[in-house]
Amino acid sequence: MFGFKTVTAKKLFAALSLLLPLASYAQSISPAQIEQFKQLPKAQQEALARQYGVDLDSVMGGSSGSMRRPENIQVVEPVASITDEERERARAEKQQRDEDAKKNGGLRPYGYDLFAGSPTTFAPVTEIPVPSNYILGPGDVLRIQLWGKENQNLELPISRDGSISFPQSGPMSVAGLIFDEARQQIKKRVSEQYIGVEASVSLGELRSMRVFVLGEARNPGSYSVSSLSTITNALYVSGGIKQTGSLRKVQHKRDGKLVGTLDLYDLLMKGDSSSDSRLQPGDVVFIPPVGTRAGIDGEVYRPALYELNGQSTLAELVEMAGGLTPQAYPQRINIKRTNEDFLRIIAEADYTSPKGRQANVKAGDNVEIPSISDITGQYVEVKGAATRTGKFAWIPGMRVSSLLSNLDADLMPTADKHYAAIVRTDSDTDTISVMNLRLRDAILKKGGNDDLLLEEKDRILIFSDAGKVKGGEQGRNFTRESLFSPVINRLKTQASPENPQQTIRISGPVRYPGEYPMPSTRKISDAVFVAGGLKDSASLYQAEVARYTTDENGVGQTRILNIDLANAMAGETALKLKSRDRILIKSIPDFAKTSTIELKGEVRYPGQYTFRNGETLREVLERAGGLTSNAFPKGAIFSREKLRQLEAQRLREAEERLQGDLLGVQLEGDSFSGQSANRTQEVQDLLEEVQGSEPVGRLVIDLASVLNDPDYQSIRLQDGDTLTVPTIPQSVTVFGEVQFPTSHLHQAGLSVDDYLERSGGPTRQADESRVYVVKADGSVMLPEKSRWFGGRSQQLEPGDTVIMPIDVDRLNQLELWTNVSQIVYQIALGAAAVGNL
Repeated sequence: MFGFKTVTAKKLFAALSLLLPLASYAQSISPAQIEQFKQLPKAQQEALARQYGVDLDSVMGGSSGSMRRPENIQVVEPVASITDEERERARAEKQQRDEDAKKNGGLRPYGYDLFAGSPTTFAPVTEIPVPSNYILGPGDVLRIQLWGKENQNLELPISRDGSISFPQSGPMSVAGLIFDEARQQIKKRVSEQYIGVEASVSLGELRSMRVFVLGEARNPGSYSVSSLSTITNALYVSGGIKQTGSLRKVQHKRDGKLVGTLDLYDLLMKGDSSSDSRLQPGDVVFIPPVGTRAGIDGEVYRPALYELNGQSTLAELVEMAGGLTPQAYPQRINIKRTNEDFLRIIAEADYTSPKGRQANVKAGDNVEIPSISDITGQYVEVKGAATRTGKFAWIPGMRVSSLLSNLDADLMPTADKHYAAIVRTDSDTDTISVMNLRLRDAILKKGGNDDLLLEEKDRILIFSDAGKVKGGEQGRNFTRESLFSPVINRLKTQASPENPQQTIRISGPVRYPGEYPMPSTRKISDAVFVAGGLKDSASLYQAEVARYTTDENGVGQTRILNIDLANAMAGETALKLKSRDRILIKSIPDFAKTSTIELKGEVRYPGQYTFRNGETLREVLERAGGLTSNAFPKGAIFSREKLRQLEAQRLREAEERLQGDLLGVQLEGDSFSGQSANRTQEVQDLLEEVQGSEPVGRLVIDLASVLNDPDYQSIRLQDGDTLTVPTIPQSVTVFGEVQFPTSHLHQAGLSVDDYLERSGGPTRQADESRVYVVKADGSVMLPEKSRWFGGRSQQLEPGDTVIMPIDVDRLNQLELWTNVSQIVYQIALGAAAVGNL
C-alpha cells in the first residue's frame, strides 16, 4: 500500500497502526510506540511520516512540542520596569514634556500615552482571532480534522512553494488564497477522494513577518510581528509615538507606495478602527512629524493640545476636547493667537451663535473656555465657625434664626455664641456696612428685636471663642482679626471726605483688642461688646477716647476725651463715637499683683509670705513670729533675684575675659616653654572654678540691727526675696591655695594664721599678702590692710571663712591680674554664702 516492497505486510500494518495515533493523538504517544517506530528503516520512517503528515524530528526526539499551544509572550512592558538606559531616556522625555507643557500654559499633547511603552521581545503576537479574509502564506499551519469512516487530526504546514502535502492525494497549493477559499477547496478534495469522510479546517500556528516602524516612533526599527498584525499592533510593539510625531497621519506603505493613512484620533475619540489595516511582510509604518496644534483649556472635559487635521473650526476643537462642561460660559470664549506681525493677540467668539461655532482655529491658537459667574443674587452667606457655611437662598422676610436655629447644632463647639456680625451691601452705592448681632438672643428669642431681618447678599460672620479653641484646632480658629480683615480693608477703600472711614480701634483690658467696624449705634458699650467685653482687670472709673479732628484752619489734631466707663457701659453717656476714634480702657493699677518673700531656716513660722507694697523685712519677720532661740542672725543670708541676675551676668563676662587671657597664656607658652604647661594648667583650673560657680545674689545685711535697731536702714522688700537664717555655727572654713582646704571647729583665741596653719599652710601658688576673710554676714575683711581688724593675728568668729587666693602675678603681669582678682573675689563670696546655707 505504501510502495515499500522490502517491508512485510505485517510490518506495514504495524507502522500504520503506529502512525495513525501519532497523527491523531500526538500528545498521547507512549515511549514504547516511539521505540517501535525507531526500529523501522529510515527510508520507511520518512515515507510514512510524509504520507501521514507527521513531523519526523519531533517523533524521533520523543517530543510532542509541535502540538503545544504557543506561549503568551508579553511584547511590551511599562517604561518603569525597563533597563536603566531606557529609564534614563524615559526620564529625559518626561522632563522635555514638562518643559513643553509649561510653554503651553500647562497643556499637554493629547493621545500620546496610549502606546507608551518599551518592547521586550520581537516575538509575534499569536493570540489574535483569525478573520475569514485572512490570506494564507508560507509558514502558516492548517489543522484538518477528519471524521466519519476515518478519524484523523492533521497539521499541514504551508511550505515555501505555497503548498501543503495532503495524505494520499499529493500536494495542494493554498498560498495566496484567503482562508475561506482554502477551506472550501480542502473540504471539496476530502469529499471527492475520501468516501464517507468529512473535514473541518482551521488555522493552527501562524507565520510571523517582518515590518518596519519608522519616523517619529519611540523605538524606530524592524520588528517581527504576527501575520494578523495591524498598524496599531506595530505601534504598540515599537513603544508608541513621540510627541513630535503625528497621530492623525500615520502612513501605511508597501513597496514604496502609500497604501493607507490611519487617523488615531478616530480610534481614540470614536473607537473607529476601520482604517487600521492589516500589514504584509515588508510593510512600513511611517510616522511623519506632527502637524499644526491648537490648545484648549478651561471648562472642557479634556483640556489638552490637539493636532488639527487641515482647517478646523472652534466647534470641532471643542468636540475633540470632550465638549463643554455645565460650568462653561460659552458667550465669550477667548482665543489667543499670533497675528501676521507675530504679535500675540486675543480674539473672542460667541459659541452660542452659528458664526462663533464656525470660527476658524489656527495653528498655535490657545482657546480658553471661561466659567460662569458665581451666584450673583437672591442669596445670603454664612462664614466662620458654623457647622454649615456657604450661600443659602434668600427669601424676603427671613431672619437670622431662619438660618441659625440652634446654638448647638448650627454652631461649632468653638464658636462665640454671644456676638456675630452682619456685613450688608448697599445695592445702590455698592458700599458695605456692619451690623452687630447678639447671636444668643437672636436664636433663643426668635422674632425679637435681636433676631434681625436679613437682606439680599447679607453675610453673617460667626467668630471663634479663643478660650474654646484647642491647640490642634488652630487651623479652624475664625478670629475677629481674620474674618474682619477684608471688611476693614473694604471700609477703608470706600471712605471719602463725605463718608469718613467707619472704623474704630480699642485697646486695653478687653478680650479681643484691635480695629473694628464702627458700631451702628456708635455707642462705647457696643464697641466693648464687639471686642469681647471687659476683662476683670479693667478699671471702670475712667477711659479715654482719642479723636482725630481738624481745627478751623483745616489742620489735623488729636483730642483726648475722658469718660466714665461705668456710665458708658450703662448707656448713661451722650458721647457718640466718630471715625477713627481710639478707645483706651485703663487697667486697675497692680491688679492681682502679688509679691512674696520666702523665709527659711531658724524663723518661728517659716514659709512664703505675701507682703504689701512698701512693707519692710522687719515687719514681715514680726508677722512670722521672729527668730528662734537657735538662730544665728550674723550668718543670715538675704538674697534678691535682681542681684542674682546681675551676678550671673558679671560671671559670664569674667569667664569670657578669662578665656581670652587663657589663650594669651597658651600663645606665650609657644615662645617660653619652661613653665608654660604649669601656668596654662593653673589658669585652666581657675577657669573651671569660675564656670562651676553659681550666682547667689546676696545682699549683706545686719539682721540683728534690722530687728533691734530702729535707726538701722529699713530694707524694703521686692518680689522674689529670700531670707535664710542658719543655726549657730561652730566652724571656721579655710578655702583657696592651702594644702588642705577644709572647715575647722571654732576655738576662741585662734587667729587667721592659726587656721591657715591648721590647713597645712599656703601652697607655692598662694599669694599670702592678699589673704582675706569673708565674715558670716557676707562682708569681706582684708587682714593685711585693716587697722581696726588688728591684722592677721585678730581672732575669728564662728561662721567666718578664710580665703587664700592664687598668686596671679606668677601667671601674667598684665591684665590677667585684674580679671582673676575679680573672679576670685566672686567665687569666694559665693562659696562662703553657699557654705553657710
